[in-house]
Amino acid sequence: MNPAAEISIDAPLQTVWEIMLATEQYGEWNPFVERAETAQPAAVGNPIVLHVVWADGKKTRSPERITALDGPTTDPATGTTTALMSYVYEGLPAKLGLVRGVRHQRLTQEAGGPTTYATVEEFRGPLVALAGPGRVADGFRRHAEGLKARAEAEAASRREG
Repeated sequence: MNPAAEISIDAPLQTVWEIMLATEQYGEWNPFVERAETAQPAAVGNPIVLHVVWADGKKTRSPERITALDGPTTDPATGTTTALMSYVYEGLPAKLGLVRGVRHQRLTQEAGGPTTYATVEEFRGPLVALAGPGRVADGFRRHAEGLKARAEAEAASRREG
């Protein structure tokens, strides 16, 4: 099972992207990743340590490495704008070849429409079941809902200001 979540956000893709890159502010809106430690600005190749909060309140640290930061690009033929952030898990189970994971967070916006946020963790390895794909999926859902709330509030304040 590859944990995933998807949500429609009534905000410009650029606004959502800026929130995703502002990792030092995750604790203000993200109920799943309360803190993300990485050099600023975030860059491909940088390590990033995610401080995860599970639904039961237990916490863990997840060492990762940023593998993609493809900022907003608009296809001139379709008017569709996309962006991608990815990172790979680098914890001890990955080093031992027991659990490998790559998380992708994709944004897509049709011209004039809402932004779609979609995330998936591509798990592989003999101990994937022990990584808790169900609880990761729950975390992704909570992350997506928090991102939606933050981005829609930010977009509304920009329209008013």
